[in-house]
Amino acid sequence: MEGGIDTSTDTSAFKECLSLTWRNPYVLRLAFSAGIGGLLFGYDTGVISGALLYIRDDFKSVDRKTVLQESIVSMAVAGAIIGAAVGGWMNDRFGRRRVLLIADFLFFVGAVIMASAPGAALLIVGRIFVGLGVGMASMTSPLYISEASPAKIRGALVSTNGFLITGGQFLSYLINLAFTKAPGTWRWMVGVAGFPALLQFILMLLLPESPRWLYRKGREEAAKVILRKIYPAHEVEQEIQDLKESVEAEIKEEGSSEKMNIIKLLKTKAVRRGLTAGVGLQVFQQFVGINTVMYYSPTIVQLAGFASNRTALLLSLVTAGLNAFGSIVSIYFIDRTGRKKLLIISLTGVVVSLGVLSGVFHETTTHSPMVSRVETSHFSNITCPDYSSALNSGAWDCMTCLKASSPDCGFCSSPTNKVNHMENQKIQI
Repeated sequence: MEGGIDTSTDTSAFKECLSLTWRNPYVLRLAFSAGIGGLLFGYDTGVISGALLYIRDDFKSVDRKTVLQESIVSMAVAGAIIGAAVGGWMNDRFGRRRVLLIADFLFFVGAVIMASAPGAALLIVGRIFVGLGVGMASMTSPLYISEASPAKIRGALVSTNGFLITGGQFLSYLINLAFTKAPGTWRWMVGVAGFPALLQFILMLLLPESPRWLYRKGREEAAKVILRKIYPAHEVEQEIQDLKESVEAEIKEEGSSEKMNIIKLLKTKAVRRGLTAGVGLQVFQQFVGINTVMYYSPTIVQLAGFASNRTALLLSLVTAGLNAFGSIVSIYFIDRTGRKKLLIISLTGVVVSLGVLSGVFHETTTHSPMVSRVETSHFSNITCPDYSSALNSGAWDCMTCLKASSPDCGFCSSPTNKVNHMENQKIQI
């Protein structure tokens, strides 16, 4: 980045950020407009958790086939992989601003397709479109913010993109709650994402390209015009010079016969350790299972016995809220305590939380209530086919019921209310 990220950032970084953006609203406008991409990223990855409850109610094929539920959720991730893979090339070829515009178009089209989908197939198609937008926006938004921000507050502004992602997830749960009793329920939930996408599209049309990309493409005067709007008059010339030197060094390296390749980078100890730490953290934070919790949180709550869709969404809001709150805490403490210490504290919390979850799941499995024909007789003898034909049905408990292969088996289920939490707490299979 031109000028680099100011390494002298301290606990007053965000006070400096507020001060500079107050004196120069243009910087805040650039950061906010690009940051909507992070908000959309969080919203579209979080909204499906609540919408899925109502999609299953409307489409019986989705309710009966878990593979369809998994496809509706995971196709956004698959699309994001593709979007991120091509996003880097597109950023260099077409510029950051155009890639964000393309991502907004994909977000909007995906939202419209999902909101009007007559069945699971089009829902999956819409999720793929949204995923492509997520992949592009996830790498382009922070890149645009970093290249269009003053060096002194660059770290602070880029950090807010992470908060907007978790904030978008929290917002998705609030939107889900707001539309639980509206006609169309889940169609509104997934369709609302089209509005911020349209807003960002309009805002980005009115904003310039990244000054670094312009300079890199030989459009020096256009880049200087933007830098003069971003930096105070007494700093702009130095920033122009820093940008010039940075781009020239980059071009020189690309044209050199000694250009470093992946193998040479991996042979460099410092680069190898940094790459291992950075990529390792990204990989392992996914393997702890946070995406499963975020995507299926209301479903997990219902399996715990809270039957109401609205109640399940309300309880899941706690998870999303703590997720967003964690981002705020990390932004405040990251320069006060340091990256490593904050990371160790966070990982300790993750380990403890996973240990508690494991213990609870183990207790639930080993102490699952038994199920008998006497209990099912309270529901007009509606029983699970697997239970009826079981050789040893007397050994069945709630966990056996949940694991049954028949799509008609489930926790507290009935034809009229799939998750029917009875007042007498009886379990029906």
